[in-house]
Amino acid sequence: MVIKMIIQFIMYAFFAGLGTWLMTAIGSSLVFFIKSENQKVLSLIMGLGAGIMIAASFFSLIMPSIDSLELNNRSFLEAVVGFLVGGIFLYCFDLILSKMERINNKDKGQKLLFLAITLHNIPEGLAIGVAFGLAFGQNADNTIMSAFLLALGIGLQNFPEGLAISLPLRNNGMSKWKSFFYGQLSALVEPISAVIGVILVYLINMILPFTLCFAAGAMIYVVVEELIPNGKISKDDKMCTLGIIFGFVIMMLLDLAF
Repeated sequence: MVIKMIIQFIMYAFFAGLGTWLMTAIGSSLVFFIKSENQKVLSLIMGLGAGIMIAASFFSLIMPSIDSLELNNRSFLEAVVGFLVGGIFLYCFDLILSKMERINNKDKGQKLLFLAITLHNIPEGLAIGVAFGLAFGQNADNTIMSAFLLALGIGLQNFPEGLAISLPLRNNGMSKWKSFFYGQLSALVEPISAVIGVILVYLINMILPFTLCFAAGAMIYVVVEELIPNGKISKDDKMCTLGIIFGFVIMMLLDLAF
């Protein structure tokens, strides 16, 4: 009986994670409908992607990490260290890519962006798994519903993130189908991470604050290193700046609402 219930909750988490992947894939599919020739539109969307990632880093990753640490009477320095390690990890990865002569600057930017969003999706998937794992422990309908609402909120956040990764890839010369493929691929880790989160719920609870901030540090590095510079066509162009503001507000509303 217990094994049957465990399998049931694993399936809940897997399909909830699959739903968040689907939202990313839908967002990535917009690359088929948005023309890459319009530089102002591209600048705006780059800014939206940057604003979304900044807000997601704070509201979806850093804040839950700190809340979890405070709830368990643990030091906030775990969050600080996680953020620093995430940023330094991407910095080292950037240096390695830069020293590889066969990789040009566009390819390096594409790989950094893909890696950062993929890293960001792993703790989100773990969070879904932990939510369902805790729901199994309490076996309460409202707790299960909270887990599904968490997955819904993450899915809504993933929609613009899919476009945020696919459009820059398309703008750098990658085909539409390939850009879409990498965009949706970045979220495929979520259903896998969700299943892992259910199985290792207590262990994940111990390391989740660190992994959340690790992903946040990685995302902020990419925003500053790739998205903002690529979105600023000229000093007079303000579309990227406006995009960052609107992107941040959109993601902030989604995070606070869900």
